[in-house]
Amino acid sequence: MKNNIIRVFIAFTFCAFLVQDINAQRFIGSVIAGANFAQIEGDDVHGFYKVGFNGGLGLTLPVNRKQTWQVSIEMLYSMKGSVKRCQPGYFNLDNYAPSMFTDVDWSVPLDSTKKCNISLDYVQIPVMVHYEETYSGCTFGLGFAWSRLVRAHEIYNGYTRTITARSGTYKKSDWSIIADISIRLYKNLSLNLRYEYSLVPIRLAQFDYLLNDPNSPPVSEIHKYHNNMLSARLIYFFNEKFYRNTRVNKYGQTMGTRWLREIPDYDE
Repeated sequence: MKNNIIRVFIAFTFCAFLVQDINAQRFIGSVIAGANFAQIEGDDVHGFYKVGFNGGLGLTLPVNRKQTWQVSIEMLYSMKGSVKRCQPGYFNLDNYAPSMFTDVDWSVPLDSTKKCNISLDYVQIPVMVHYEETYSGCTFGLGFAWSRLVRAHEIYNGYTRTITARSGTYKKSDWSIIADISIRLYKNLSLNLRYEYSLVPIRLAQFDYLLNDPNSPPVSEIHKYHNNMLSARLIYFFNEKFYRNTRVNKYGQTMGTRWLREIPDYDE
């Protein structure tokens, strides 16, 4: 599995830069690096506290003469999950049914400082449609992504669980919807802010709770897990040229972004 993903990644990289060399005026390559701020809906932990890497390569194709409309594809390594820390001694295991802990890796000591720490690493391929507002330099995007799970690790209520990417606990594929905005910082460098949410559950988890009445049976609930994530990334674009924006207001101040994209004069 890992070898196949590596081959796909190498092939994608080679094709992206090869296409740029063949038709550099049309295709725009990019290098992406940044951070995810993630949570999982349904795991009883709230907040975008899980921080992970998000980065890879991208290829953009303008679809109209002024390059205001574009489509893009990316190959990313994206680290998602959920985390909640607590003070030592926080857990009261009497409030949980024993079935919650049947998949514990007992070779790993209890970590009483972690209420929850779920790590899910994916190789991801987003496909996006973008609209660029020419004079502000802002780009708005909408699309979807397919992600393949390559690593899974989970600590819950202090116990490390016997969960891996191959154990079947989490679905191997994650389909998600994406919306983002990019702000041009300087010529080829942009700041990208992205929101992503799973379209289908990545896991169905049974939660069993013991009631205060010792004679009452445990109460079971089925929770649907969805990846829910914010990302902040820097994107550097290749094969683009820019010129200074000379538009000024009545006070002599520059209107919009300092740098404007130079539209190539290519033959249709």
